[in-house]
Amino acid sequence: MNFSVYWQHADAVSKTLYFVLLAMSIATWTIFILRLMGTRQLKQHAYAQLAQALDKLKAKLSPLNFDQRKAVTEQALLRQIALEKASAEKGVSVLGTIASLAPFVGLFGTVWGIFHALVAVGKSGQAGLAQVATPVGEALIMTGLGLAVAIPAVLAYNICVRFNRTLSNDLQDQAHSLLIDSMLQQESTVQKSAQTTTQPNFVGGQA
Repeated sequence: MNFSVYWQHADAVSKTLYFVLLAMSIATWTIFILRLMGTRQLKQHAYAQLAQALDKLKAKLSPLNFDQRKAVTEQALLRQIALEKASAEKGVSVLGTIASLAPFVGLFGTVWGIFHALVAVGKSGQAGLAQVATPVGEALIMTGLGLAVAIPAVLAYNICVRFNRTLSNDLQDQAHSLLIDSMLQQESTVQKSAQTTTQPNFVGGQA
């Protein structure tokens, strides 16, 4: 049984399920390819956004003491990390949904094909191969299509989740480095300002 024979004998329900699975497959590969192409750019963009978020705070940190500066900087970095993680997770939920639904869509097509086989047997009164071959072939094709969509979706979902986990760890490390550098720079600036303020002024060369 080839695909043309299946398409000729398929009814509206079977064809609708086929197009649903086709749309799921296109969505899976589109999201996965876009994520693979933008992996490195997404990481560099996230690093740049962390540094930019920290630069915006520098002017506001001067009046604060060390503990306050540290708390404010940590909150700003955590907020930016959350935003970048949310951006990186776009489309991942779609992959998970497709991976979960595709086998059941294929299973529904299988049940529908078996139902057709039983109807054909009931009409003819004989359980011969001629009566059940085409409907059972429809059922097997829908099972195969469901698996063909679900398996790549599961693999793509796991790869994207692993990438997001790695990105989250990298962002945490980058944020810690930026926090340490910022605190050291702020402390050095404060110490220099304090030394300049407390330095005695000499008038006419006498103390």
